[in-house]
Amino acid sequence: MERARREWRLYLTAQTFLTRLPAPAGHGHESDLLARASRYFPAVGLLVGGIAACVWLAAAAVLPAHAAALLALAASALLTGGLHEDGLADCCDGLGGGWTREQKLEIMRDSRIGTYGALGLIFSIGVRVAALSALAPWAGAVALLVAAAAGRGGIVLILAAGSYARPQGAGGWERGATWGEAAIAAAIALAVGLLAGAPGVLGVCAALAVARVWLFWLNRRLGGYTGDGLGAAEQFGEIAVLLILAGAAA
Repeated sequence: MERARREWRLYLTAQTFLTRLPAPAGHGHESDLLARASRYFPAVGLLVGGIAACVWLAAAAVLPAHAAALLALAASALLTGGLHEDGLADCCDGLGGGWTREQKLEIMRDSRIGTYGALGLIFSIGVRVAALSALAPWAGAVALLVAAAAGRGGIVLILAAGSYARPQGAGGWERGATWGEAAIAAAIALAVGLLAGAPGVLGVCAALAVARVWLFWLNRRLGGYTGDGLGAAEQFGEIAVLLILAGAAA
């Protein structure tokens, strides 16, 4: 029973960090537990994806597929406060606009969005809308579940394999995650991927592979990952899953 309470506490830490969903009284974001709580990031993704899938199914029943897809992605962004989209935009601005490592990191700290960031968001949303709208309603709902879980699984892989680029982090990122936590996160993401059969498992593997390649790029440009880099990894993972599932259904 005590073990179950500890794990529930870790899950709630992950949920309150990654979303704006309310937590039970007495539970909040605990930064000292965040690295350990990362094992449940894909589970939180499953929750976010499930709510987005409900919006998608309801909207697809009365609206064109592209409009339904856009509403589903809007619901996902509202649930997370645009956390991952913000990371993607900051990465695009920093990596695209800075010449030196220090300049890139400084630009990524700026809350204002620039041309590179705007273009990154346009392409991310556009590709996901196009891929999702190519799927049948129930296939799209499953795709949203798999994409949300896999994208957040990629975050945990980066936390385990990489090192933080800044001297001090926010929210416990500088402590990273263990490979054990990454394995748990990957197992959860792969279990969700089974909902879409072999293409779903392939999509999860692709999302994890994309996260590893993204970490290699961040290491070369920044000397490690940042919180923004983790957010961008989630977006890339979602894109990979949705493209693979849309391609499999074509």
